[in-house]
Amino acid sequence: MVRTQAKGVLLAIACTLGVAGPAVAAQRRGGERLWLEAKGQEVRTQRSTLSQVARSAMPSVVSITTRQVSTEASGEEESQKGIGSGFIIHPDGYILTSDHVVEGASDITVSVLSPEGYAEEFPAEVVGADARTDCALLRIQAGRPLPALKLSSASRVEVADWIVVIGNPFGLAHSVTVGVVSYKGRTEVTPNGRDGDFDYMQMDASINPGNSGGPVLDLKGHVVAIANAVNVAGQGIGFAVPIDIAKAVLPHLKAHGKVRRGWMGITVEDFSPGMVSEFGLEGSRPGVVVSGVAEQGPAGRAGLRAGDVIVALNAQPVARAHKLRWQVSSRGAGRSVVLQVRRGGHPLKLRVTLEDLPEEQAPVAPVAARPSPPSKPVRSP
Repeated sequence: MVRTQAKGVLLAIACTLGVAGPAVAAQRRGGERLWLEAKGQEVRTQRSTLSQVARSAMPSVVSITTRQVSTEASGEEESQKGIGSGFIIHPDGYILTSDHVVEGASDITVSVLSPEGYAEEFPAEVVGADARTDCALLRIQAGRPLPALKLSSASRVEVADWIVVIGNPFGLAHSVTVGVVSYKGRTEVTPNGRDGDFDYMQMDASINPGNSGGPVLDLKGHVVAIANAVNVAGQGIGFAVPIDIAKAVLPHLKAHGKVRRGWMGITVEDFSPGMVSEFGLEGSRPGVVVSGVAEQGPAGRAGLRAGDVIVALNAQPVARAHKLRWQVSSRGAGRSVVLQVRRGGHPLKLRVTLEDLPEEQAPVAPVAARPSPPSKPVRSP
């Protein structure tokens, strides 16, 4: 019986070798193959790269816990606890996170990995916050230089490139997920229905409550986006704010606590067949259509009219309305821009001096750094 089984095993091995043998032999003789053989070493190298990115970035990623106090009808105070993520961008303790992570917080506590590997908690202050870009700048006093991540650009990654996300989902600190960039320039996404200056990067790396504010890293370990939102109706669909947007507002947040946006006093829409018929733009070069002008606004005083097509700003081509809004907004008040315009088939150049956005909301009242109060019962959101 044993011999029969052994023969069966030997026969199976012989059959396997018989099938593979000619292909191997053909390869050795220099014969042509119908496929390209994958190399296991390449897979191992990529896996090693992802691991190295996560390990290197981990000390710079922080967990953020917030406490929000509300007064009920009975007059009693009730505390609600929030969780989020952030990452260190400067050794002096500056931390970047999402505005909605700290919005309305009475107290903010940041947990940082110590050099010895254990968690240290510090009270944090809000240096500045901006709801329209969903960015907030915090600072802690750790008493030592902190490891900071380098900020890159979303333009450095393309669709299907690998990315690494590190955060605090459901309070599970320093959780790592990986995936690829699924889409860039997603503007139809409106988190929580709030209006804003968003130009999302879509990805399939898992994002859950508590991930907001955490870094999205490329394979060099550089930050290319900030984890921000998840599609609750789907799986494997997450969104992140390109780090370029944060880099544009960070100087404002540090200097003023808010963003001083530039304003031209116009409404614009993408060039479309509907715009062509409405404004009589037959034969016009595509660009961004001016659908409304505030007469006493900067653009109105400069001579811009409804129906004009803006094709360039400071000699840079303009193709999408949301891009033009962002370019104007991020320049700030007091700057001048030159618009290249098509009006009735004729080219024009208009210089517009930007002003402060009217009725700009007051900045969020800063949350001063202070020791956490005695613990009270909290309710998770």
